[in-house]
Order: sequence, then structure tokens, then C-alpha cells
Amino acid sequence: MTVAIDRATGKRRGDRAPKPGLGRRIKHGYQRHWYAYAMIAPVTIVLGVLVLYPLAYGFYLTLTDANSLNSARTIGVNEIEATYKFIGLDNYADILWGETAYDRFWSHFVWTVVWTALCVTLHCTIGLGLALLLNQKLRGRTFYRMILILPWAVPTFVTVFGWRFMLADGGIINSFLETLHLPTPQWLEDTFWQRFTAIMVNTWCGVPFMMLSLLGGLQSIDSSLYEAAEMDGATAWQRFRYVTLPGLSSVSSTVVLLGVIWTFNQFTIIFLLFGNTAPDAQILVTWAYYLGFGQQPRDFAQSAAYGILLLAILIVFTSFYRRWLNRNEQQLAI
Repeated sequence: MTVAIDRATGKRRGDRAPKPGLGRRIKHGYQRHWYAYAMIAPVTIVLGVLVLYPLAYGFYLTLTDANSLNSARTIGVNEIEATYKFIGLDNYADILWGETAYDRFWSHFVWTVVWTALCVTLHCTIGLGLALLLNQKLRGRTFYRMILILPWAVPTFVTVFGWRFMLADGGIINSFLETLHLPTPQWLEDTFWQRFTAIMVNTWCGVPFMMLSLLGGLQSIDSSLYEAAEMDGATAWQRFRYVTLPGLSSVSSTVVLLGVIWTFNQFTIIFLLFGNTAPDAQILVTWAYYLGFGQQPRDFAQSAAYGILLLAILIVFTSFYRRWLNRNEQQLAI
């Protein structure tokens, strides 16, 4: 075996050059991509100020016993310094395993999971059904699309207050049920009907987004696939199962993930419907708000701990969901 050696350097030809150090690589990358760094710098600064700093400060509060009585505050001309103490992970232990853990966390966690599962299922089912109808050639299709998108276009607080007025004891819905001699549920007072109302209103607000997303996915499916399946004698159900659903997989996987995240953190609808008057209908995010701003003394540390737990739950769910999707894609590729 012959090894060629460069006489000038004394190194063997074909040897790899030594890997540059970290500082040199950073300097080289900056010199090469400085324009890209300049473009993303404003976004990075804004995200750092609006997201990263509050998140870091909120996590720090979870390690303390901060509340409205021992936090820094100003009363008139008097400035009172903070006196809260560092207590480590005691807030998390109290939330998850304390004496009142079930009433304060686990009961709301179970309801939040049920609420999210039912709402996202209804969003997908009704949204897909409407998308399939609007994807057909029918007269007035543009008008129907405009009407069905209105619940999403109207501001959420307007929609929720409209439903609240209609569902009140003397509202139009109970008045109509009385004319039919039917029972008039206590939509905004009874726990079961409070939860039913919350799911119904959230479904009303969320279906249009799912419908539009799935409609876009349906229109991107190649029509020749349906023609080929029809020529092979496939039934309508077989065309839906083996052509429509696989064609929608890329769109549906994304909108389902977004729907889960949005519904799990859906603060507006629950809060505007019930405020702090329906403790058994509160999901985790509204319960965290109640702890931090709806009671006296306001428990900032526990409220922040709920926020960190919510973030952790969604991160874990998202990672498992993406892995499940990747595994299914690999199986389909095989």
C-alpha cells in the first residue's frame, strides 16, 4: 500500500482537515449568513420579550410562595417590597399530591381532557361532513360557504354573549321549549347543562375553521383517483375510505393537533359564559386564572404552576402525537 505525502506540509494526501473550533465556526457562520441573522433578529427579540421572559419569570414564581399579600406593590405613595420565599417544588407537589389535589387539579384535568376530546371530535366530524357537501357541485355553493363561515368570522365574545342571552332562563331557547311544553334546562346553572352548553358553543365557534381546512384538503386531491376507483367498481364508502381519508391525512393531522391545543387552552368561551360562577365547568386554564386573579388573596405561585403544567402536558401530547403520525406514515410507505 502506497501513501502519498505532500512534501511541502509533510501531511498525507487525502487526510481530512482538522475540525475548526466552536468560536471559529460561529464566526464563519455569521460572516456567511449575517443577512439572515439580521432579518430574524427583530422577531427573536419580540419573542424573547413577549414569550421567553414571561415564561422564565412564571417558572421562577412556581418555585416561590408568591401571592398578592407578599408580592411587591404600591399603595398610595408607599412602595412595599416583596417578602415571598423560595420553596422549591412544593407548589407542584401540593397540586399533584396534596390533600385537595383531586378537587383543585385532577377533577379539572379529567374534565379538560373530556372537553377537548368531545369538542375536537365534533369539530372534525361536522367539519368534514360540511366540507364534503360543499365540495360537491351544487347551486348556491358560494352562498352556503359564506353563511357557514360566519360563526368563525364574528368575534368570539359577540358569539358567546349571544348564546348566553339565548340560553338564559327567559331567553329565546327556553321560551321556545315552553311553547312546545318541553322541559327547560338550566343551561347556565346546572353542572351537566353548563358543560353541555360549553361544548355546544365551542363546537359552533370551531367547526368553520375545521370545515375550511378540510375543504382545502379535499380540493387538493387529484380527481383522477376517484375516476380510477369508480372504474374499478369501488363503492362510495370505499372511495371515501381509501381515497378521501388518505388524501386528507396531511391536512387533518395538522388541524387536529391545532384543534387539540386551542381547545385545551380555550379560555374565552368558558370564562365569558360562566365567569367564576361554575366551578365544576372550569377547565385547567380558567381554573388557573381563578387562582391568580379571581380570589383573595391571589395565589400567583399556584396559578403559574398550573400554567407550567399545562405547557408540559401539551408538549408531551404533541411529541407522542407526532411520533404516532410518523410511525403510521412509515407503515403506509412500506
